[in-house]
Amino acid sequence: MRNKETISFLGVWEELNNENFKLVEFDQFKNEAGRHAFTMSSQKWIRETNSIGIISKSGKYGGGSFARSDIAFEFASWISPEFKLYLIKEFERLKKKESYQYEIEWHANRILSKLNYVVHTDAIKN
Repeated sequence: MRNKETISFLGVWEELNNENFKLVEFDQFKNEAGRHAFTMSSQKWIRETNSIGIISKSGKYGGGSFARSDIAFEFASWISPEFKLYLIKEFERLKKKESYQYEIEWHANRILSKLNYVVHTDAIKN
């Protein structure tokens, strides 16, 4: 959490998802991030910026730092190039499936509208 890119990513995530995020404190951390004297913990981040993307719990059992899934995916992709590639491939697979599904729905809607037109026309003729 000392890295400037990490602080920037967390700040952007909070701006998009947290209306109570403290931007002034974030800007201060962003300016200090990357310096040798800069230290950051998840608890300090949460306390100072009113963050909701990361959760930090103290204690021997059940303690630790936890993140929302999109933040966790980003951190995991920084740590593991293999994980990042799997994530990209899965995203591409889902988008292909989604576009195929929309194509089927579009064709089905066209067929139904033509059928509806024929039924309506025939009803008028009768």
